[in-house]
Amino acid sequence: MEEGIQASWRDYLEMCKPTVVALMILTSVIGMLLAVPGMVPLDVLILGNIGIALCAGSAATVNHLVDRHVDQQMARTHNRPLAKGRVEPMQAAIFALATGLLGMAVLLVFINPLTAWLTLASLVGYAFIYTMFLKRATPQNIVIGGLAGAAPPLLGWTAVAGEISGHALLLVLIIFAWTPPHFWALAVHRKNEYAKADIPMLPVTHGIRYTKVHIFLYTMIMFAVTLLPYATGMLNWLYLLGAVVLGIGFIYWSLVMLLTERRSAGMDTFKYSIVYLMALFVIMLLDHYLLPIQGQALALSAS
Repeated sequence: MEEGIQASWRDYLEMCKPTVVALMILTSVIGMLLAVPGMVPLDVLILGNIGIALCAGSAATVNHLVDRHVDQQMARTHNRPLAKGRVEPMQAAIFALATGLLGMAVLLVFINPLTAWLTLASLVGYAFIYTMFLKRATPQNIVIGGLAGAAPPLLGWTAVAGEISGHALLLVLIIFAWTPPHFWALAVHRKNEYAKADIPMLPVTHGIRYTKVHIFLYTMIMFAVTLLPYATGMLNWLYLLGAVVLGIGFIYWSLVMLLTERRSAGMDTFKYSIVYLMALFVIMLLDHYLLPIQGQALALSAS
């Protein structure tokens, strides 16, 4: 640790990747709400998401711990607590273990074993299989490892329903299909940093043009997948409208990347992808609650 620098609570919070975890918890909350026609019990809503967030923070801390030497070489991550030495590796390991165990305990005691074990599988998938192996083994790392990051809506659903539903798996599939174009857009923007750190991201191993083509192709796959909740009767026309409009926006940005040399296109696409996912899940929630109410009002007026 650098002399005179003391770790603060902000350093431990940063290791948990709060912005990423907040997006995960948004999808988890919406997964819970979509699982029932009414309101989720308050204890499940609060304790379930606390448990999931603690486990996600634990996995993020392991990611910081394993990647601390890589982080020192990248402008985006060089000031992270472990990379800068504000937190010692042993302290980070203890913190990751403590938050992971606490999160699992909350889920096992207050929610249900299915949610706890699925959350553990997600934690292991991201913190160990992706971070320790896949990230350095293959340029398809984010495609394969993306399944762990796609789990939160399923975790939220099982926390309420106690079982795995096909509709919950559709939510997982949407995030799974969203992850490659989302992350590759950032990887294009940060290609030189990944190359310097010897991380085999797709732009490094196959070139920027190849990656841009795949961003476009995966965006088209993602667009098709986002129509499935409407096609299966899970959600209604409001969701379909939102999915189409937001999807056209994503396709536009993927084409900007593919057909132009705009230097900011990668980061612009990455930023849009985050807004896209948040907006898509919020529209799911609006469709789920507003359209049944609207349907009931029309039925009453007709009678």
